[in-house]
Parts: sequence; structure tokens; C-alpha cells
Amino acid sequence: MLLKSFKLPTFVREYAAMAEQAAREGQTHPAYLLALATLEGQERNERRLQRLMEESQLPREKNLATFDLGRLSPKARTTFNALRDGSFLDRAENVLAFGNPGTGKTHLLCALGQELVGQGRPVLFAPTFKIVQKLLAAKRDLRLAAELKRLDRFEAILLDDLGYVQQGREEMEVLFTLLAERYERRSVLITSNLVFSKWDQIFKDPMTTAAAVDRVVHHAVILELNMESYRAQAARERVRRARDVE
Repeated sequence: MLLKSFKLPTFVREYAAMAEQAAREGQTHPAYLLALATLEGQERNERRLQRLMEESQLPREKNLATFDLGRLSPKARTTFNALRDGSFLDRAENVLAFGNPGTGKTHLLCALGQELVGQGRPVLFAPTFKIVQKLLAAKRDLRLAAELKRLDRFEAILLDDLGYVQQGREEMEVLFTLLAERYERRSVLITSNLVFSKWDQIFKDPMTTAAAVDRVVHHAVILELNMESYRAQAARERVRRARDVE
């Protein structure tokens, strides 16, 4: 009962069996306690990582095992590998992935997100339009500050498809507020098929666009995925196989 009250489920489950093993092997009391506490710590960490993965909303199938890093240019591959240790989060740096539709921007950053979660880093994945809608709802309910505070607990927010945000002034304002709130404090990971010169399509006002770009780029790592679309490549491969069959 005491162990349950201390929230030590592994102790509760394993203490008796491990005590018998310790007696058979002639372990000292500290060695027995260390082994039991180590097992508790391992399982607690596993539960935490599982919880972080569920909270991240990252697509599980978009991981490094299913991404061909060989498709990246040498420069992009080197840059990506340097990000995998997660130290850029400590510096509140952003990561921006640019490329045409179908080049794997989302997959690559989701894979990075899963690497970070595996290190115990809180990450949130969200299509940009969805997080903008949530911020708009919070603003209407006079709880925007509370929602921004909730998002602040994530060391990285992955805003997917920035170029597909609805182009209204309210949408632009809450998106800019999010970027400004995280500036030099927390990291933002962004995928977009719009280069910076076209971000005025998102933020409309030239001054707001310049301010948004400045905040995002000031401490940022840029990944350019200048390669063929996965879908186009797959379609060409299907055509080739059909011709081979004929």
C-alpha cells in the first residue's frame, strides 16, 4: 500500500521476485535496492516517452526508417544529421524545410520530431491551418494567452504546410502572434512550398511579412529539398513496370 501511494508500480510488481533473486545470489541490500530502483526508472522513462509520442500527434509512419536520406543533397543530409542530437532546441533555433509538393518535407521533419521525442523532448505536430483555427477559437473565447502558454510547454512545434493558411487578417494575426511569442525562446519547425519572397501571400501586409520572416530566420537552419516528387517518381516507376510487362 505504501509503494502504491508513492506511485512506484514497478516496485509493487517486482519487489518480491527480485528479493528472492537477491537472496539466492547473495546480493547486499543496497544492490537489491539499486536494481529495483533502476528498473522503476527505466519503466518510468518508457512510459514518459510513450506519453510524449502520443501528445506529439506525429504520424508514426513518417520516421527515418521509411525515409530515404540518400535522396537528399549532400549539404541537406549533413545539415539534417547535425540536427538529430536536438541541441538546436537548447538554442531556440528554428528549422525550415522548403521544397515543392511531394518532396518529403513533412516526412523529414516528422522523422526529426520522432528523434527528438525519443530523447524526451516535448514536440507538437500540427497542420498550420489547424493550429491557426485553434488559436482563433482561443482568441474569440478570450483565452489566447492561456493557449499560448499551453503551447509553450512544447520545445518544438512543427507547423506543416505554412503556405496553405487561409489568407484572412485574423488568421495572419494569430499566426504572427505565435511566431513572435516563441521567438528566441522556443523552436518552430516549418514546412512550406513558398519561399520567403512569397510569404506576403500569407501575411498580406509587407511590414508584417518582413517582421515574421525576420523572427523565423534570425536563428534558423534551412533545409532545401530540391528534388523530384515522391509521387511523380512512383508514377514513373509504375509506368516503367507496366511497359516491362507488355
